[in-house]
Amino acid sequence: MKAGTAEDAWREDCAPRRVLELFTTKWTSMILHTLHARHSGRARTGVLHRSLPGISKKMLTQTLREMEGTGLITRHVAGTVPPAVEYRLTDLGWRFVEPVELLYAWGRANADALDRLGSRPTSRR
Repeated sequence: MKAGTAEDAWREDCAPRRVLELFTTKWTSMILHTLHARHSGRARTGVLHRSLPGISKKMLTQTLREMEGTGLITRHVAGTVPPAVEYRLTDLGWRFVEPVELLYAWGRANADALDRLGSRPTSRR
């Protein structure tokens, strides 16, 4: 594959694939949305857990670590006893919220069509 060719746009590390990798778990976009829409870009772990019905503490912790690793959020530990941990959207996280919110708005506007799709075996309502 030659650089700059049409085929080059579909290589394994192309931008569209890298964007989709940010959605490695179903919770990534929900955490971004929740931090943005409900908590002004920052929240403590317990607050996030209560804001996301259906997520286990283990999955929340795992997803937060992955999101920190990709640079979407940062982790801040206050020097209190017990330590208070707060997660904050990074500049990249704030930029990524915009397309996530567009996608969620599309979902709300097309809820009837989504309902007609039926449920998948792995989805829970």
